[in-house]
Amino acid sequence: MTFLDKTARSFFLVEIVKGFWLTLKYFFKPKVTINYPFEKNAISPRFRGEHALRRYPNGEERCIACKLCEAICPALAITIEAEARDDGSRRTTRYDIDMTKCIYCGLCQEACPVDAIVEGPNFEFATETREELYYDKDKLLENGERWEAQIAANLKMDAPYR
Repeated sequence: MTFLDKTARSFFLVEIVKGFWLTLKYFFKPKVTINYPFEKNAISPRFRGEHALRRYPNGEERCIACKLCEAICPALAITIEAEARDDGSRRTTRYDIDMTKCIYCGLCQEACPVDAIVEGPNFEFATETREELYYDKDKLLENGERWEAQIAANLKMDAPYR
C-alpha cells in the first residue's frame, strides 16, 4: 500500500466501518445461542455422564462382581467387594466410585460383560462438597433406576457400533 492509501484508510476509519457493518449484518439474523437452563440441546447417545448401576427387568442387580471395571479403570476410582451367594453366584457387597478421580473415559462401561455399569445421560450433577461425589452402591443403583429408560435407548442406538 502506498502512503496516501494508508493515510486515507486511517482517516476514514475503514476497519471500524467494516466491523460495524459485520455487526449490523449479524444483528438481524436468527440467534444460534440457547437459553441454557430453560432450553437444552440434544446429547449424543454415546455421551458419558454420571455413572449408574443397572438392574435386570426382574429387579436383580446386573453386576456379577467380575471386577473387570475395577481392573481397567486408569484412575483407580472404582472399588468393589464381593461375596458368594447361597446359589453359588457372586454379587457385590460394596461398589464405590470416587467421582473426583474419575476421568469419564468409559473403559468401565466397555469392560463390563453384562452392561451393569454405564455412564448415563446426566451431566447436571454439580455438588457443594466433595463427599457428595463419592458414590456408593445405593446411589449408583438409584441413578440406574432413574435413568434406565434413557440408558436402554442409548445402548440400543449404539449397539450396531459396539
